[in-house]
Amino acid sequence: MSKGSIQKEVFGKLTDGTEVQLFTLTNSRGMEARIVSYGGIVLSLKVPDRAGVLGDVVLGYDHLEGYVRSSPYFGCLVGRYGNRIAKGRFTLNGKTYTLATNNGPNSLHGGLRGFDKVVWAASAKMTTNGPALGLNYVSPDGDEGYPGKLSVTAVYTLTEDNGLELEFTATSDKDTVVNLTHHSYFNLACRGDVLGHGVTINSDSFTPVDETLIPTGEIRSVEGTPLDFRKPVAIGARISSEYEQMKFGNGYDHNWVLKKPAGEYGLAARVVEPVSGRVMEVLTTEPATQFYTGNFLDGTITGKGGWVYQQRNGFCFEPQHYPDSPNQPEFPSTILRAGKTFASTMMYRFSVQS
Repeated sequence: MSKGSIQKEVFGKLTDGTEVQLFTLTNSRGMEARIVSYGGIVLSLKVPDRAGVLGDVVLGYDHLEGYVRSSPYFGCLVGRYGNRIAKGRFTLNGKTYTLATNNGPNSLHGGLRGFDKVVWAASAKMTTNGPALGLNYVSPDGDEGYPGKLSVTAVYTLTEDNGLELEFTATSDKDTVVNLTHHSYFNLACRGDVLGHGVTINSDSFTPVDETLIPTGEIRSVEGTPLDFRKPVAIGARISSEYEQMKFGNGYDHNWVLKKPAGEYGLAARVVEPVSGRVMEVLTTEPATQFYTGNFLDGTITGKGGWVYQQRNGFCFEPQHYPDSPNQPEFPSTILRAGKTFASTMMYRFSVQS
């Protein structure tokens, strides 16, 4: 059995009296993940810099109230459907389903009350890979407009090689669509903007979007565009480009098609913060990743420790299927057939460069 520890405490209560639990997972190297049962939110993630000093590399709130009142998906599990579905509707088996339009004309991240806004049943245990937190939630048939009773398990494991691994499994009693992901906002410097972070994405192409951030259906080469991260590039180097895609996203808010066989667990992205020396690798079994640069943070949120979050104070890597896949038959399918099991694994793994 690996070394490490698990602590459990009460984080707060919702207005209906439901208790929200906080679990602190620590590995033998001192890395610490604090995760709450509300939304499966990663409250804090403390990883060492090159001098061995721990720092919290995720944005969020100090208290439960902030997450409940208003959160741009800080640190949460996302479902039933991560990213956007055009005009809040899709057709499956000849029937059209209508969803909430909570992002302009489109449905985003599961609707008005997605998996980020529910309390998950939680249980923690030590495993051979490290301290782990299992989270379970049953989404009833028709929840937020989606068909099927969907039973979801999400397991966070804090590994000995300083990785936070997240394994999803889900089953449904009816055919449905599923796209589960995670939405931490990272800042490897633990303060300020992320424009100096160097990013590499394991991708030759992306899915261009229209002005409402819905994919056009094209798969476009990154060659000659500001979305070319095949070699390390600072986030801020081309973020203010006049390129139409950058204007639509108000920065980076796009889906990159990963260069690896379908379903294979492999590298999606690598991020280096040169001052602290922190390095983050993103691994996934998913075919794509959304890269988002906190474009809609605008100084209206006061987060942890009184930090007022400004535009581009954090970035997200959300491993997932392509946005709007239920309406784009050329994209890899997100249909989960009744009785079949959806499975997906991702990891944020940390190290330092000298």
